[in-house]
Amino acid sequence: MKTLSVIIPCYDEEPVIDTTYRRIKTVLDSMRLISSQMIFINDGSRDKTLDILSDIAQKDRAVKIINFSRNFGHQAAVTAGIHHCTSDFAVIIDADLQDPPELIPELLAKQAEEQANVVYCVRKKRTGESKFKLWAAKRFYRTLNKVSEVNFPLDTGDFRLIDSQIIEQFKRFKERGKYIRGLISWVGFKQVPFYYEREARFAGETKYPLKKMLSFATTALFYFSKKPLLMATSLGFTTVIIGIFMALWYLFGKIFGYTNAESGWTSIMIIVIFFGGIQLLTIGVLGQYIGILFDEVKERPEYIVKDLVNWE
Repeated sequence: MKTLSVIIPCYDEEPVIDTTYRRIKTVLDSMRLISSQMIFINDGSRDKTLDILSDIAQKDRAVKIINFSRNFGHQAAVTAGIHHCTSDFAVIIDADLQDPPELIPELLAKQAEEQANVVYCVRKKRTGESKFKLWAAKRFYRTLNKVSEVNFPLDTGDFRLIDSQIIEQFKRFKERGKYIRGLISWVGFKQVPFYYEREARFAGETKYPLKKMLSFATTALFYFSKKPLLMATSLGFTTVIIGIFMALWYLFGKIFGYTNAESGWTSIMIIVIFFGGIQLLTIGVLGQYIGILFDEVKERPEYIVKDLVNWE
């Protein structure tokens, strides 16, 4: 018998968590040949999410809870779920039911058909999301592919099935700032797409407002690409060339009398602002990478587990 774990990160999911459990439970019970469990990671929820999960876990031993000491973020929660997973397969799915748990049997069927290590879910349609978010997500994935050394599947999230080989390789990663869908792509092995239509959020509010989206995109960009450093170097080199040509222009202009350098206050201010902006931009890019190094060398744990429920 194959074993399956469903990894569900949770943060303030009180309005939906009971429905999430019941829908996943119904799907797992229908799969007679699979021994399964649900791993709920309570990511420092401020509402009654943990209380509801604890009541469920008392009645259902297949429900495992990892309770964080505080909110560490979605990627840390998924990481904890994978770290505690010992099954043959794992499905990563959010608690908000935008990704239908009823697709889990189809993901397993796709895996068996293709003998794949990863079945990643590609969104054909995304219901209930603003045009700006759809546009931003589309541009983000395409931009990341252009600047990254790894080719990432377009229009995907963390909703996917991974096998034990991927799980064991993932446990070897030591970096704190994880972009999980990127890391799984980086691992390699056989990865195949599964196309589906993403539904609107069942209840509650999105946990990824614009600020978090930008932070998430920054993590993905700087952890998977050194091209921003190359771009900063190219900008610096370009501005040096421009500066040399401008210096020669004014020097020969002074000698041959076709320019008056003393009266160019506006041009001087433009030059100062331009070169100053380029310097600040390149220092900022360098600072991002230094900040990443600073976080990594401290070697703080990515998350802290307060307690575990229903774990042997």
